Amino acid sequence: MAIFLFPLWAVLVSILAVLCPDLFTPLNPWIVPLLIMVMLGMGLTLKWQDFARVLAYRNIVVIGIAIQFLVMPLAAWLISLVLGLSTELMTGMMLVGATAGGTASNVMTYLAKGNVALSVSMTMLSTLVAVVMLPLLTWLYLGHDINVPIASMLTMLVKVIVLPVLAGMLFNHFFSARLKRFTPWFSRFSMMAILLIIAIVVALNNHNLSTLVWPVVCAVVLHNLIGMTCGYWASRKLGYDSVVARTVAIEVGMQNSGLSVALALKYFSATSALPGALFSIWHNLSGAMFASYWHRKDPQ
Repeated sequence: MAIFLFPLWAVLVSILAVLCPDLFTPLNPWIVPLLIMVMLGMGLTLKWQDFARVLAYRNIVVIGIAIQFLVMPLAAWLISLVLGLSTELMTGMMLVGATAGGTASNVMTYLAKGNVALSVSMTMLSTLVAVVMLPLLTWLYLGHDINVPIASMLTMLVKVIVLPVLAGMLFNHFFSARLKRFTPWFSRFSMMAILLIIAIVVALNNHNLSTLVWPVVCAVVLHNLIGMTCGYWASRKLGYDSVVARTVAIEVGMQNSGLSVALALKYFSATSALPGALFSIWHNLSGAMFASYWHRKDPQ
């Protein structure tokens, strides 16, 4: 599958999922195994030295996480005020803005030819920071206390990211010569897996699409684009190359919207879960377009 067709396929599978949701909703249990396999494949392309080199980027890691937990919540709040969103929808926007980077960001970074080791490191660190910042930001902006599911967040982090990447790196360390001929297939499998995940996510949120209102769509799109733009240009202005900048852009712009949906349903309402549900669809589509652009622009 050509990478430049990736956004088109993402739109097409989304349309198919809207028209025929019953084809994909039974595949909900596949999401985590698919992500695990993709992370394993990415681990097969990494070496221990890649993570050692991340130390050289420790400043941009701190800056990227600062943007994530300062700009994204503030942007969510301001967008909600400007567009006149209801209190429930503003709550949903704030939950998206105050959460950590999502695991899909690592896959999009891989497809965009970014720095995968940096992406994985930022996802893990932002998840740990979110344990403290998510309830704090929710209280500061909304005046609500919520209990972040720390154990489940950390378990998911280890299961979906840490262990598969480590396993892939071990295979690459001991069998690198044999794995070289399979390397071109890793990105193709990742694209297919993400397309299927997008279809499943759209199908699962099909009932939310029936209550779609354009202000919420605009809010979600603007929020995502502000995050990616701030992440990219802040990195470039600080002197980092486009590989690092696109990595930070994806990490900041692609949030753990699944967690925000779960928290909204538990502590607030189904309406509050709508921004997170729409964000989970949109950030995969925007991530696919971003990855396609950089994959073609940077062919080496």
